Amino acid sequence: MNLISEKNENLRPTKDRVKEALFNILQFKIKDKSFLDLFGGTGQIGIEAFSRGARNVTIVDNSREAIKLIDNNILKLKAPHDNISVLKADAVDFLSYTNSIFDIVFLDPPYLKIELLENCINLLHKIVSKDSIVIVETLVSNAIKNSYGQFYLQKKYKYGRISLNLYKIVEHT
Repeated sequence: MNLISEKNENLRPTKDRVKEALFNILQFKIKDKSFLDLFGGTGQIGIEAFSRGARNVTIVDNSREAIKLIDNNILKLKAPHDNISVLKADAVDFLSYTNSIFDIVFLDPPYLKIELLENCINLLHKIVSKDSIVIVETLVSNAIKNSYGQFYLQKKYKYGRISLNLYKIVEHT
């Protein structure tokens, strides 16, 4: 399905090659899981997660234009989409107040806002279980850490200048 993507300098949809790679990484892990698409943009990642069997999907973005675009893209689904929630909220605020637990979290913050990324990752501990997966899309050139609190980088996948960084909780014994 072709999703709507407006010409907007604040939107940076994940490239098809990277999106395909992301869902290849998640292919056997997504079915019946709860999925959070933080910094939703066009909603393409959350919608794809839903179409691949995620039990429920929450898409968060702080832009009114992005929320309208996401809502329009969800309307294009040919299947019931009652299990997709779209919220207009600041990412840090959402992570601070939500009581939901997510199995998979996808973060795609503005590439140059490393402090925002770090603030978000540091708030994830209250919304994930020990088996959750966190994937962060960044530029390869961004200096991201191998660990943030209890989250440790398990694998880094590079696609041109884009990097998908898979974090998991590692419990110390």
